[in-house]
Amino acid sequence: MLKEERQRLILDALRSNRHVTVADLSRQFDVSEVTIRRDLRELHAQGALRRAHGGAIAATPAPLEPPVVQRMLQMEQCKASIGRAAAALVADGESVFIGSGSTTAYVARNLVDRKNLVVITNALTVATELASAPGVTVVVTGGMMRASELSLIGHIAEQALREVRVDKVIIGIPAISLEAGLTNDYLPEVMTDRKIIEMSPHLIVVADHTKFGRVASAYLAPLELVEILVTDSGADPEMVALFEQVGIHVIIAETEE
Repeated sequence: MLKEERQRLILDALRSNRHVTVADLSRQFDVSEVTIRRDLRELHAQGALRRAHGGAIAATPAPLEPPVVQRMLQMEQCKASIGRAAAALVADGESVFIGSGSTTAYVARNLVDRKNLVVITNALTVATELASAPGVTVVVTGGMMRASELSLIGHIAEQALREVRVDKVIIGIPAISLEAGLTNDYLPEVMTDRKIIEMSPHLIVVADHTKFGRVASAYLAPLELVEILVTDSGADPEMVALFEQVGIHVIIAETEE
């Protein structure tokens, strides 16, 4: 049996059972456990499944997310640590775009003491965090408001994005996988997100470990466009190593006690 056929059958078994073991697969396909482990590593790297002790489980699809104001209270310590680490990548005198999302709001919260900083955003949460920062000039795009995200999207936002240039782009993402790249769960936002990603060659993604291995319905961009990924200490070291293998610099933000 060809490797590709064997791996397809492994995924078929996962769709039926949600869990497979190395020992069972070895007997089923009459190959060594070493071969099966190699298959599972490759499928894991593609985002098609998730490794587990003694076998594998089905890849977790990205769930529908609650509104941003609720998400800011979820995994608060992880997001706060990611926000501090990502903000440390922004220097005085720079211009930076910060996208919408619960984690990006924590990035903005850690930029209030910067001097001569320009922040462009389509997120009302980000603008609010920085509204009273004396050394920060805040530029908010126009556009149609997505109420659950408190973000501005659509044609007007995209037109505004064409008029500005930034040193860095910082975005959050609901789903990131080695096979599917960056994906989102809200189709009307895709074109706006793509315009944001195109704004700078220096793309920083902030995502806690629960976003890893997930695939949402709308494709945004390949992983190769990501320069830096900032995540938390709960990230699977194997997944981190795989991201680094495709050229992404991964920063693990340590949570403060």
